[in-house]
Amino acid sequence: MARRASTILKQLETLKDRYGDDVAERKLEMLLTLGKSTLSTAKEVLRLHEVLCFLRAYPDSPEILTLVEEMLSRFAKRKDLGTHRKALEDSGIAGTVIRFGFYWFTAYWLSQRWPDRISIDWATFDKKSDLPDILPLLVPYSETPALDELDFSPREWVDKLKGPGETDAYFLIRRFKALAANAFGRELSYERLDIPIRLAPGPDTPSRTHARYTKSPVVFQTQPLSKIRRTFRDEIRRAPVRVQSLPAREGRKLIDLARGAMITRSRDLDAFEHASEHDVRLVSCDQGLQFACIGVKPERRLMLESVYGFLTLKNGVPIGYVLAGSLFSSTEAAFNMFETVRGAESGMIYSRALAMMRRLFGSDSFVVPPYQLGHNNPEALESGAWWFYYKLGFRLRDPDLRRILWAELKKMIKNPRHRTSVTILNELASENMFLDLGRRRRHTVADMSPGDIGFKIMGTLAERFGADREKGIRMCSNEAARLLGLRSLNRFSPGEKLAWERWSPLVMLLGGIKRWSLSDKRALVEVIRAKGGRRESRFVELFNKHRRLQNAILKLSND
Repeated sequence: MARRASTILKQLETLKDRYGDDVAERKLEMLLTLGKSTLSTAKEVLRLHEVLCFLRAYPDSPEILTLVEEMLSRFAKRKDLGTHRKALEDSGIAGTVIRFGFYWFTAYWLSQRWPDRISIDWATFDKKSDLPDILPLLVPYSETPALDELDFSPREWVDKLKGPGETDAYFLIRRFKALAANAFGRELSYERLDIPIRLAPGPDTPSRTHARYTKSPVVFQTQPLSKIRRTFRDEIRRAPVRVQSLPAREGRKLIDLARGAMITRSRDLDAFEHASEHDVRLVSCDQGLQFACIGVKPERRLMLESVYGFLTLKNGVPIGYVLAGSLFSSTEAAFNMFETVRGAESGMIYSRALAMMRRLFGSDSFVVPPYQLGHNNPEALESGAWWFYYKLGFRLRDPDLRRILWAELKKMIKNPRHRTSVTILNELASENMFLDLGRRRRHTVADMSPGDIGFKIMGTLAERFGADREKGIRMCSNEAARLLGLRSLNRFSPGEKLAWERWSPLVMLLGGIKRWSLSDKRALVEVIRAKGGRRESRFVELFNKHRRLQNAILKLSND
């Protein structure tokens, strides 16, 4: 029976992304058999799980969707999963353990929701010897004599400090939360220890098996998977069907889904980690494709470019994510498809992602950074990421790399079987690639150097205020207000006040600002307020309209 189940699984894998004719009936028969069968290896159990997740995202019919959801709902109870549970750790399958050194905010999120499911993985805790040095900061002062005088191992100390009903991980995370430091200091202190966390499975803990946004409509796949029906550029120009602003309660559901998608793949993404429940939109395209557009809290936004994270959904199932940084009517986008669906409609989905960014941020130029192309990124190099973007129309601007590319293209013309070496691909991927919808944009988000701007701000604050940076920020804030004709910040929200404090030293460095018109100065005030407002995309919109500000920022960056 196990050998027959293995054969049927292989057949189903070859059919999973085929649609039309009698394929649905054949899939249904195979699924029914596999639902009653026991697989012999952990790899086969994982492969079956991936097929089921794929078919949930791309179901042929209501019958297949119903059967797939039923099989996934009881997947954790499968006999073969129980047999291979240890080998399937970190797979994200329901009923299996996840081990990862989560960032502070993700660790805290887990501790709030599943305090009894998290524990420290002491066997892989490489920096546990550093823990005793920080324990005195985590407990009341009256306990410190014991820490000074007695000799216990780090694990023994935590066991003695925690309450009888607490896990060691919950105790430690809870004490870091109480640490007398601001959010950035607490985060830094925690992450320096790189504490590996073990998340035990539970009925509602994150899993790839059960991940789905239940409010998404289902569109059944009856035709072959889409290759781009029009040219790639035309697809980008085709607007999304709908952009829906969500209330905070619904926004939290999508943020939690996005965080779970990262946790079950042993990843963390800052945009999801620092997500703002007040800046979540659901962007709907056709064929059941949606993007959960998730903005960042004002205190975690970058100084200049605006960063959004997008969870890609197909019929409500998370199938990938996008990270986008936008400014100067351009967007630098990192595009990721989860392995379960990798290769299925990637080009089409990417075009719809760029169409969404064009709609949300007014971008007509797109940039792919080196790491995404494969530079010093073995996984992307092996997947042929660089050629994927080249075939879609992205082009190099660096003349030296273009000469290397032309040499490769000549070899391919001469010998169609020629394959570019990993070494050359890594070199080609060392610079950005660009796609312009219209005339080539002179300046993009990639032409600005936030580091250079920050260094110039640093120099000014050091020269004027030295160690008293707090006084420097107060004075810059007041000077910038007088310069721009702003009488008071009383009507500013807390986020807007924070953005004003952060931008005020930059305002003082903008060349020629004293000669700006009153309307340009007022427009700059609104740009800064938008940086700390509810929706950071409003900042991008206002910044892209302010030509004098753009020119001043570029001059400051490049001088």
